[in-house]
Amino acid sequence: MSGLARYFNHIGCIVCGYDKTPTDLTDSLRNEGIQVVFEDNSDAIPKSFRDVDPNTLIIYTPAIPHDSQIMDFFSQKGFDLYKRSQVLGMISRSKFTIAVAGTHGKTTTSTMITHILKASGINCSAFLGGISVNYDTNVLFGDTNIVVVEADEYDRSFLTLNPDIAIVTSMDADHLDIYGDHSHLTESFQQFAAQIKKGGKLIHYKGLPLKDGFSYSNDGHADATAENIHIKDGDFYFDFKRGPITISNIKLGIPGFHNVANAVAAIEVALRQHIDQEHIKNALASFKGVRRRFEYIVKNDKHIYIDDYAHHPEELRAAITSVKKLYPEKKLTTIFQPHLYTRTRDFANGFAEVLDMSDELILLDIYPARELPIEGVDSDMILERMKLANRHKYSKQEAIDKVREEKPGLLLTVGAGDIDQIVHSLKQALEDV
Repeated sequence: MSGLARYFNHIGCIVCGYDKTPTDLTDSLRNEGIQVVFEDNSDAIPKSFRDVDPNTLIIYTPAIPHDSQIMDFFSQKGFDLYKRSQVLGMISRSKFTIAVAGTHGKTTTSTMITHILKASGINCSAFLGGISVNYDTNVLFGDTNIVVVEADEYDRSFLTLNPDIAIVTSMDADHLDIYGDHSHLTESFQQFAAQIKKGGKLIHYKGLPLKDGFSYSNDGHADATAENIHIKDGDFYFDFKRGPITISNIKLGIPGFHNVANAVAAIEVALRQHIDQEHIKNALASFKGVRRRFEYIVKNDKHIYIDDYAHHPEELRAAITSVKKLYPEKKLTTIFQPHLYTRTRDFANGFAEVLDMSDELILLDIYPARELPIEGVDSDMILERMKLANRHKYSKQEAIDKVREEKPGLLLTVGAGDIDQIVHSLKQALEDV
């Protein structure tokens, strides 16, 4: 949503938006001249937006509650309301669109593709699902006809897109509050893949139930793959292999086995845009990632602190596996905030299994986002299924106090809620003498 706000502000529109709480991102939007209100009250809507006008565009995210007073105001007044994804579809329709979908991996992969294109002289535009560290924004404007977009499967939003190149990174069961079961999610991804423009290309992670696509992997068994993956001085290196094409000794600017797979997909897209191999290597080495995607908060001889957006069992598995591989000699303390009551209910066993990989776990209360509580569903559902002895359920402040007291050598925070609001306090707790 903030990417669209920046886009319309960039082309000269008056833009106002609502968000639940102030954040660094909303502060940035306001500094750019975009109005943001934090009270879900129709009285907070600026006067210039209160009258029905064909030149006024009202955009909403499906994540907003159905009983939102601001949404109700616009509906009752007779405004046409458009989903975020519909507007993204309108903007990208006349462009050469590279769309990245997946239940996880799509934000990093789309940002990586964007960086390779930009760093190689292809001045594309991009709508990303996170803040690029290289560019300090989630929307970029270019002077070519190429646009990179993150295609969101939530609420079937990506079905408004008709890409020229579609990448599907993963199709794990998720958003079952929307889809009901995994089979309906799979059908939605298959429909997305079927909407590729004539002459376009589908690139997907190996083994996904998609037809007529080009497969990639990080384990040597796909049309394009990574080989010889190894860690040197804390950095990941690998070789890219696709038929007769080999790109050797690629240094990846961000860590993680899952990010090696993301890089293989990004390289395949770059090669199809006729980008030189050396430009690809240089771009991947200089790629700094996305905020809250395996982001180093503290990195010194005493402490390693990594923050990650992971909120699905498979995302957690990827993050924890990579952390332990990078720092096998250190004891791992994980702080996890579950996201959504439905996701906790549906994947409690999976969360418990993966979090057992930690040496110590601090579990926070569920972040509800758009949901109301579900009877019998709380963080204890995960805790009681775990085997790890050193596990605790704490409030945010108790978690900060625990870190200040123990000063763990290896700390990982994970979750998609408001856990990011305590990252600075945890950093201070580690660094306090």
